Amino acid sequence: MRIIWRAFWGFLAFQAVVVFLIAFMNPPANFYMVKERLRLGEIKREWVDLDDMSEHLPRAVIAAEDAGFCAHWGFELEAIRDAVTSGGSRLRGASTITQQVAKNVFLWPARSWLRKALEAEMTVFIEILWSKRRIIEVYLNVAEFDEGVFGVGAAGPHYFGVSAGELSLVQAGRLAAVLPNPKQRSASSPTENLRQRTAQIMDGARTIAVDGRADCVAKPKD
Repeated sequence: MRIIWRAFWGFLAFQAVVVFLIAFMNPPANFYMVKERLRLGEIKREWVDLDDMSEHLPRAVIAAEDAGFCAHWGFELEAIRDAVTSGGSRLRGASTITQQVAKNVFLWPARSWLRKALEAEMTVFIEILWSKRRIIEVYLNVAEFDEGVFGVGAAGPHYFGVSAGELSLVQAGRLAAVLPNPKQRSASSPTENLRQRTAQIMDGARTIAVDGRADCVAKPKD
């Protein structure tokens, strides 16, 4: 029994060390990126620091994916409760940006109880060891925006021919709108539904910029 407990605590310590290192080092390609590279032959990916991104990007993604990002500690309990009562049909809505970072950076995409348990552990470590700015920075650099296109550094030129720092609010809103289904949605050729979703995200981004819900990702004042 003692060996089991030692192994358990040793594994937790290993997880904590790995998460701590990624607080300062850019993460390597994840499992899904490697899989897509093997399938497609190549992928597009270019790291961009948060300070070099358009200020519209983090606001748009927070408005679209996790409006309570700055206030919670990695979990939205009400959203999780709603997902459970709906039989899991609203599971994505229950995943915060931090949980998605835990999955995208450290774990594999297939759903299982084991992966969800590890995701929960990693989420706690990320919230303790990383700043909110680091969390959103990593998320925007690993999220898939089109088939084989990962991160806003690749998505900006791919869709609009501009860098991540030059993206307008409309363009940032469209990128955020494709996140739930990047292989079926296009930020450069939006459907009417995507245009409507983009408008909602833009309104949300403006709102959280004013009411303070995006303050945790704002650029530090000199």
